[in-house]
Amino acid sequence: MALPPLVEPAAELSIDEVRRYSRHLIIPDVGMDGQKRFKNARVLVIGAGGLGSPALLYLAAAGVGTLGIVEFDTVDESNLQRQIIHGQSDVGKSKAQSALESLAETNPFVNVVVHDVRLDNDNVMEIFSQYDLIVDGTDNFATRYLVNDAAVLLHKPYVWGSIFRFDGQVSVFWADQGPCYRCLYPEPPPPGMVPSCAEGGVLGVLCAAIGATQVTEALKLLAGIGDPLIGRLQIYDALEMSWQQVKIRKDPNCAVCGENPTVTELIDYDAFCGAITDEAADAVAGHTVGVLQLEDWLNERETGTKEFVLIDVREKVERDINQIPGSILIPKGDFQTGAALAQLPQDKQVVLYCKTGVRSAEVLAIVRGAGLDNAVHVGGGVSAWVNQVDPSQPAY
Repeated sequence: MALPPLVEPAAELSIDEVRRYSRHLIIPDVGMDGQKRFKNARVLVIGAGGLGSPALLYLAAAGVGTLGIVEFDTVDESNLQRQIIHGQSDVGKSKAQSALESLAETNPFVNVVVHDVRLDNDNVMEIFSQYDLIVDGTDNFATRYLVNDAAVLLHKPYVWGSIFRFDGQVSVFWADQGPCYRCLYPEPPPPGMVPSCAEGGVLGVLCAAIGATQVTEALKLLAGIGDPLIGRLQIYDALEMSWQQVKIRKDPNCAVCGENPTVTELIDYDAFCGAITDEAADAVAGHTVGVLQLEDWLNERETGTKEFVLIDVREKVERDINQIPGSILIPKGDFQTGAALAQLPQDKQVVLYCKTGVRSAEVLAIVRGAGLDNAVHVGGGVSAWVNQVDPSQPAY
């Protein structure tokens, strides 16, 4: 359904702006009026990462007058495979500052506002209130629900995107006009059920496809053209090169935008989504070892003064990148099916690790539930091992 333009047009375009945006101006649906609306718009992009990178670059190139960036992280070398707003010389730099510098080169007519903070309950309402439209490029469920609820409470539309491996999703959520994110996903998935991009990976160019689609939706909303993805979920499969759409209906029982909402203010989103299950949290309490302690244990195992089996619960593709020496590979999925339990020694202590400690915590709950009460996991996982013990290995 067509909607009225989200913003009023700016008073005028300069001669330089007319030259820059001429290919927009000759599109009948955009024209001078639409470009003036872009100029007058204030758009906030959450994250300058995989989705935020193409979104920021194309919003700036399109002439969106004020671009806000919420980003607190620094540029890591592993980001460069997909986060095209950053370059090699930006490694170690604030992502917000790096993005600011790239956008200044892309379009000097755009005013870039940096919010170099982690988005949370204390700042989200104040930040969102400054903008007409939100573009959500976050990669964790707690922030996604925070963004949704804040947008609903402030009556703001936002364009949502999600990526994983070869798959992407895009939609526009605006509770005043249709469903919100909670109408589609009333509850987050169980902790540990859906791996992050850091655990499962993402094809770099997928970010461009989804990020560009988000920008397309944002520009349509700003200028009041076309049919925005309100009430529709766009699904992209890069391997099959296919796009599909699923209709989303507004849920009258939605906790935040329904007829009788139960969420009328911001909640504790970390607790709502949970990093790990309650069972895993109970399992790791008092049963976690650090990498420096593990290094001592490995030395003791070499001398025969300590016996244990060290198990890597990641996937083989991750183990090909780095590993803790003296470990064996049994992926997490084998524990979830129960197939791995028969492989565990009954006469030796079991020590588990993964990339950062999240998956190994879940496996620890399974192992201890099977009766291996002296099993432990490695806090921080192989990432901590590379950082603190063996920096000669690559991180990912």
